[in-house]
Amino acid sequence: MRDKIFLIGYRATGKSRVGRELARLLGYPFRDLDEWVEELCGQNISEMVSQKGWGFFRTQERNALTRTLGQKNSMVVACGGGAVLHQEIWPAIRSKYPVVWLKAEVNTIIKRLLGDPVTDSRRPALKPGETLEDEIKTTLSEREHLYRSSSNLAVETDSLKPEEVARKILDAIGVNSAGK
Repeated sequence: MRDKIFLIGYRATGKSRVGRELARLLGYPFRDLDEWVEELCGQNISEMVSQKGWGFFRTQERNALTRTLGQKNSMVVACGGGAVLHQEIWPAIRSKYPVVWLKAEVNTIIKRLLGDPVTDSRRPALKPGETLEDEIKTTLSEREHLYRSSSNLAVETDSLKPEEVARKILDAIGVNSAGK
């Protein structure tokens, strides 16, 4: 089996942008797991969650993650922020492939979420009734141990450009550009 690199982390920590850059540098295909779930289901995440609930989306997400693992080609995979909730899958992924946890401070996440045009269609509220800041703080505190246990590398993205994060990842995992 060829190489895969998985990016995990909370919403707006840079998984998609860094993933695209990593894929470019390595000459690998890129897969955004959330985009793939939307494509497979024929609707955006907000519509799925609104019509069928978070449970339906999480099942589709798990299925897409499992299908990705079964594919033999190399790729960079940007997982959705909640993909770490599928804890039964991550030990096998982590033992075989680099899993990189992208991290950012709450204020950085808020700024990025508010400035991203896909936030409304791809990022429905996780905790309806909470402010955005409270939702982020609560969810991060609930998931931090999952991100930590599912990854074998953590990279802070607050002050770095996607290209800088990608190069930092490649240096840390000992891979040069073009997959060498």
